[in-house]
Amino acid sequence: MSKKESFAVNRLKSVGYAFKGLMVLVKTEKSIQLQLIIAAIVTAAGFYYNISSTEWMIQLIMIAVVMSIEGVNTAIEYIADFIHPEHHPKIGLIKDIGAGAVFIASIIAIIVACIIYIPKL
Repeated sequence: MSKKESFAVNRLKSVGYAFKGLMVLVKTEKSIQLQLIIAAIVTAAGFYYNISSTEWMIQLIMIAVVMSIEGVNTAIEYIADFIHPEHHPKIGLIKDIGAGAVFIASIIAIIVACIIYIPKL
């Protein structure tokens, strides 16, 4: 029987796996790369327009939501392609639903950005 690893060791390994997943997303997914560029632009705008602490929190939450859902959508696409590599209508529907979730988050993020920045222009 092997010795069970400690809670701390397991957490460190989990963080390592999460970081590996993040690096895969950043290196291979054009959508995440685009989201990072947009995040950098709105972050720079936040500094330029000296947005409030509340606006910063909301902006950072929206960046996290959009990028997180984009990552989950990518995972869904990978799983779907692994399970059924050739085109299948139900797999297409699953992918469309995942993309729809990203679309919803992105539209809300754009609305939030407009609420924050239009009054400052």
